[in-house]
Amino acid sequence: MKVLMVQHPHTFQQHDFPPLVMALGFFDGVHLGHRKVIETAKAAAVNSGWKSAVMTFDPHPSVVLSQENRPVEYITPLKEKADLISKLGIDYLFIVRFTSSFANLDPAQFVQQYVIDLNVRHVVAGFDFTYGKYGKGTMDTLPHHGMGILQVTTVTKMEEGNEKISSTAIREKLREGDTESVITFLGRYYETKGTVIHGEKRGRQLSFPTANIQLNEDYIIPKPGVYAVRLFVNGRWEKGVCNIGYKPTFHDPGQSHLSIEVHLLHFKRSIYGEEVTIEWRHRIRDEKKFHSLEDLKAQIAYDIVRASDFLQA
Repeated sequence: MKVLMVQHPHTFQQHDFPPLVMALGFFDGVHLGHRKVIETAKAAAVNSGWKSAVMTFDPHPSVVLSQENRPVEYITPLKEKADLISKLGIDYLFIVRFTSSFANLDPAQFVQQYVIDLNVRHVVAGFDFTYGKYGKGTMDTLPHHGMGILQVTTVTKMEEGNEKISSTAIREKLREGDTESVITFLGRYYETKGTVIHGEKRGRQLSFPTANIQLNEDYIIPKPGVYAVRLFVNGRWEKGVCNIGYKPTFHDPGQSHLSIEVHLLHFKRSIYGEEVTIEWRHRIRDEKKFHSLEDLKAQIAYDIVRASDFLQA
């Protein structure tokens, strides 16, 4: 897959590209609804003898358009999104830098400059895709703005259990700690990547050493609590139990930052500095404060048993 980072205004011309079938969208999570859009574009490209393409944007439009100035938490930061799209067999990935000037393009300008000028002959997008200033362009207006020379395919809403499959719904489920039901939306387990760093060594003092994980990107973090997880490290998956939280047994409220710590089952090697992937499987319980270290150790031992049971299933 050829990846092109596009700054507005770009200088590409039609003859720079073969005829393209392009899927349009932000595609955070590359969930099952997104995959349907991208795979529809891929199939149309194969049928027409053209090349397939995906256009996405970076950063999230809310960074530019929102007045709240809140950091964006991604299901799939840009590199992971690109990797997932590449696995779908796409020929071209256009990553457009989302800026104020780009956001101010009117719908007709967007279609001319970022569709027609890139030699796109066929556009595929979800039913709720919008484009241009204030999102005034819709899938209904796209044929008009395409001046009759574009083929347009609108992919209808996908649902799971009468709920629309969407990035928003996945984020809400992760914030609730519902790491199991997101599987039916993503088509896979939720994953985050990070680096093993030195922590407070509390786990070692309790006879349950942990790997303290510093996430590499602005991922959405599941709700604080204890989870059964798998950790990909040194080329293989290891089973573990993870605590996300503030360690209230050791710290007063407000005196600790959020930490992600994984105790690996049947694992004794040092992995400081290693790049790892956490695969979030099952939420076991909320984080809570214990009256004694013995109570905490007993709870951790029970958590390990429960995590082991979940990971054997």
